[in-house]
Amino acid sequence: MPSPPNKIPSSDVADRGDQIYAQKIARHLDPALVGQVVAIDIHSQDFRVGPTATVACRELRASHPDAQVWCVRIGSRSFHRIGRSPRASA
Repeated sequence: MPSPPNKIPSSDVADRGDQIYAQKIARHLDPALVGQVVAIDIHSQDFRVGPTATVACRELRASHPDAQVWCVRIGSRSFHRIGRSPRASA
């Protein structure tokens, strides 16, 4: 598949995606969505929310097949965790 003509360099995708999330998306999300993933098309600034990056990206690409996608985990400064998940208290 050819790249879109206005493809943003990979080095700028994260900055652009985080900026769009912080300025246009985060304040509109329901707090109940914490832990889910937002997939953002950095060109159109359209987004989809899903339980995983795979689901969110699939839904976004259904309407924006050439999207350059950046994912953010709602309520978290990092997307992935290293190590074990915290245990629920008994």
